[in-house]
Amino acid sequence: MIFEISNPENISSADIVVGIPSLNEADSIHVPTEIVSRGLQEYYPDKTSCIVNVDNHSEDGTKDVFLNTDTDVPKIYVTTPEGVLGKGQNIINLFQVASELKAKAIIMVDADLKSITPEWVENLVAPLFDGYDYVVPVYLRHKYDGTITNNIAYPMLRTLYGLRVRQPIAGDFGISGMLARNYLIEKTRTKSVTQFGIDIWMTTIAIGRKFKVCQTFMGSPKIHNPKDPASDLGPMFSEVVGTIFQLMGDFAYLWKESKMSKPSVIYGFGLGQDLAIPNVSVSRDQLYKSIMKGFEMYSDSWKKVLSDTTWKEINKIKDLEMEEFYYPSSVWARVLFDFSIAYHNEMMDRDELIEMLIPFYHSRTLVFVNKTLDMNMQEAEDYLENVNRSFESEKEYLINRWDQSIKENGGGRVAAMLAGSE
Repeated sequence: MIFEISNPENISSADIVVGIPSLNEADSIHVPTEIVSRGLQEYYPDKTSCIVNVDNHSEDGTKDVFLNTDTDVPKIYVTTPEGVLGKGQNIINLFQVASELKAKAIIMVDADLKSITPEWVENLVAPLFDGYDYVVPVYLRHKYDGTITNNIAYPMLRTLYGLRVRQPIAGDFGISGMLARNYLIEKTRTKSVTQFGIDIWMTTIAIGRKFKVCQTFMGSPKIHNPKDPASDLGPMFSEVVGTIFQLMGDFAYLWKESKMSKPSVIYGFGLGQDLAIPNVSVSRDQLYKSIMKGFEMYSDSWKKVLSDTTWKEINKIKDLEMEEFYYPSSVWARVLFDFSIAYHNEMMDRDELIEMLIPFYHSRTLVFVNKTLDMNMQEAEDYLENVNRSFESEKEYLINRWDQSIKENGGGRVAAMLAGSE
């Protein structure tokens, strides 16, 4: 148990627990805290509930702001010890606390939310009391908000595991008490999962372990603090992508049997959407410079990772100008599949491998921006749907290359370890 706890009202049980992960969110945490309290009082007055701030030992006064926010619902503050960081560790701590409180329903909302309404509480909690274990939001986002989701997380999850969950790293989720306890004993948890890999890990585990998954309409868009996808990615990219690739090895027996994807159950109705979504700017120039620099730095390594046919297609794009920059979605799918195989086989240092993928991610973001520049949100979403269908049509390529690599490499590291023990 990696946390310190402040429970001023001595709460010992709660039907509903709302978790708010944070790191230095003193300027914003009062908003979701106050609105969550209103939602719990309005929609679940007959249930016991509490709000838990799971924090990373913030030094900006997050704890005081949270505990001093005026709410009718009791609050618990939980923090990792000084020096122990990671969003995922916060959420694991949330599951620990929720399990000790014997919670039947746990929901999680980001600390920097600006658009949360009391209805979000009902929309995330209601499916849990109707028998679902994992609830993922459906809300409007700007077409350039969530580029890791659009270009990697969603198409990979959908193609691999056969279920369309549009926002698999949304940050806002509903989790049953039973699933939370499963997460605490899940053996696929890695260091990346204790960091930014937590969201895609939770979604993949919920699907892979056959829990009941649904999506739910939120009634308003997600407005938070988005970043330009061309800016510094920090560790988020490597931890999300690394977790996706790691779980491909753990769940190969599942995704190789999965065929075309199916829609998940959507709970509620898509009514009441507020279309006033803030603009998200993207620096196309920076995206273009990244892919061109990638060719200078990584061409020899890319050629080793990619299949001959994929490299042949990729090699064509280095002569394109920024405004005309494009390559087919099927090629992008094969790039990701080839990198996942290299990761599984430990062809090179895994951190370096994912670093080499960043220029490709930037290249696909540039392609998406170029293709959707004059599209409205629905048109951009339709375009993305076609991208996902291209991914699914290339799945046989992934399976064939994956199986061939196992034959050539003797099953990778696991087989080498077993051979060494004989």
